[in-house]
Amino acid sequence: MLKTEPVIVDYQAITPYGKDINICWQGLLNNKTSITNIERFDTSNFTSSKAATIKDLIFRNRKSIVCQMLEKLKKSVNQVIPEDADLMLASLNGEINFLEEEVLTGNINTKQSCLGQLLEKTSALFEIKGKGMVVSAACASSSIAIARAASIIRSGEKDCILIVACDCVSEFIMSGFSSLMALDKQSARPFDKKREGINIGEAAAYTLLMSRERAEKENRNISAKIIGWGMSCDANHMTGPSIDGEGLYLSIERALDIGGITKEDIKSICAHGTGTVYNDAMELKAFKKMFRKKICPAYSIKGGIGHTMGAAGIMDLLIALETIKNNVLPPTVGVEEIEEQAQGWIKKEKIELLNDIVLSTNSGFGGINSALIIGA
Repeated sequence: MLKTEPVIVDYQAITPYGKDINICWQGLLNNKTSITNIERFDTSNFTSSKAATIKDLIFRNRKSIVCQMLEKLKKSVNQVIPEDADLMLASLNGEINFLEEEVLTGNINTKQSCLGQLLEKTSALFEIKGKGMVVSAACASSSIAIARAASIIRSGEKDCILIVACDCVSEFIMSGFSSLMALDKQSARPFDKKREGINIGEAAAYTLLMSRERAEKENRNISAKIIGWGMSCDANHMTGPSIDGEGLYLSIERALDIGGITKEDIKSICAHGTGTVYNDAMELKAFKKMFRKKICPAYSIKGGIGHTMGAAGIMDLLIALETIKNNVLPPTVGVEEIEEQAQGWIKKEKIELLNDIVLSTNSGFGGINSALIIGA
């Protein structure tokens, strides 16, 4: 079967900045953070009270936080989503607040918070008749879902796939990262000399992928093409990344091979950039090994939007699309004093440049790494 090119024909996101990806883009471009004090639950027992939350969601409601987010997202859909599309749902925790309530009341019903249940709800909400799949691969979930979808389309197995990603700020997630001492008491500061950790964020986003042939036949507006993708697992530690960056380096190498391009073709990097000491150091080592003497401009969006867990990869992708469209890189929000190893790579201000091919990287617990390459 002949290979076909996977292209992005539509995308949208609901974030703490607002109900449109452009609002998020403008917030990042203007170096503004959406990270504030959490109001929906008590944070007195956690090491930080900061997170990036969507303000008009109802906590402890009959509808989960993520379902409320997805309903808002559905109302923001730009184009008709074909009924015959397959669906990939990427999430780390899904409707986790149901499980939290059950634990508090003692009435445990794990089916209610199962990701399979959320997949069914999402299929119904977006009126999808095709096959459904859950991708839950730590904080690389949505980037791996996009890679999987691109691979399926390229093989000719399917010509239209909708990727939906969502995760919310919850007591469960806050308590986990608090126990790991991985939360920043202030707003996250990726690649900063004094960075202390992450802030949790929440978002719901989608992107619609098609084969170029179908997109052109339906007169769809093509935003970008998925050039290459790569994944790896270094299995270094339950939570900590491999400090030498070898796993991420391998993912980038595979993405370049699949895309049939060279590292010299990459114009910028949307880094995972969590703001933890080890993740940021690991990424810089992988980038420097890959690009060697060349400095490739990089940035992180997590100082602005927080770490959106399973939705982190798709949010990175959507902002990367904005950088291609506008030929501008946003500043790394939150960074004050750029660490020595990041000098030249990370900037505190926006950068204008011809930006037609972008590398986006993500990493997660268990040593999972992913890399996506997109182009105009």
